[in-house]
Amino acid sequence: MTQYARMSWQGDRLWTSRGRRLAGDGLQRALEHTLGVSNRLVPLEEGTLERSGTVTRAGLNGAISYDTVYAVRQHEELTWKHLAGRQAKYLEQPMNTERETMLRLMAVPLRAWLRG
Repeated sequence: MTQYARMSWQGDRLWTSRGRRLAGDGLQRALEHTLGVSNRLVPLEEGTLERSGTVTRAGLNGAISYDTVYAVRQHEELTWKHLAGRQAKYLEQPMNTERETMLRLMAVPLRAWLRG
């Protein structure tokens, strides 16, 4: 059985200032979502590491970071013991497991605009 799909390419609309702004808004939502998931995994003693987590975005580039002197070591040291539900690789794992959710969050504002 053959299936057909009709597609209308509107890629030129994405390079307008509104398209870039909406893409940036979607990226911001995706990064904030992933930071939230990461914060639920961050090793926790006093909460300093968790509170240091931030999202930064410049145009269509963004990053999630933790700003403590021990953030990298906590992330990479697989032999350290943590409270139940907390772990090393607290940022790497959500970046992998939340990939599809992040892509959907980035697409939502653009999809609504392109349909309208």
